[in-house]
Amino acid sequence: MNKPQAWYKQFWPWFLIILPLCAVIASVNLLMVAINNKDSLVSEDYYKDGKAINMDLRKLKQAKQLGMQFELTLDDNEIMLTQHGGEAYQAALSVEFFHPTLQKRDFGEIATADGQGIYRIKLDAPISGLWEVRLEGYDKSWRIQKRLDLKDDAQYWLN
Repeated sequence: MNKPQAWYKQFWPWFLIILPLCAVIASVNLLMVAINNKDSLVSEDYYKDGKAINMDLRKLKQAKQLGMQFELTLDDNEIMLTQHGGEAYQAALSVEFFHPTLQKRDFGEIATADGQGIYRIKLDAPISGLWEVRLEGYDKSWRIQKRLDLKDDAQYWLN
C-alpha cells in the first residue's frame, strides 16, 4: 500500500496558499505607494483661494491693459525672457513654473534684466512637458499666466 505524502509535499495546498499571499503582498505594496505619494492638490481654505482667484483675474486684466508681452526662449539649461509689448519694464520679474500634477517639481525665481533688457534664469536640469508659467511684476500689480508645452530650443509668447 502506498503511504500518502505529507501535505507540504503536495501541489494543491501550496497553490491555495500562494493565491491569497499574492493578494496580501499587492495590498501592502499599494498601501506603501499611497503613503509615499500623498495628494497635494487639496486645499484647506477654499474661501481664501476663491478670493485669491478674483485678485489673479484683476492682475491678468491689468497686464492686458498695459500691453505686456514677453517672449520666452528655452535653450538647454537657460530660460530667457524678452519684453516685446507694453511700456518698458526694468524692474525684477517674479517667474514661477508650476507642474500640473507634481508639486515637488514647482519652482520660482526672481529675475533681473541684463544690459540688453533680457531676463535670464539658469536651470539645474532641463525642463520639458506641460508647465503653467507665471510672470509677475515685482510690485505685484500685473501678472501674465499661460500653460505651455515646453520643449528644448523653442520660443513661446506670453501675453
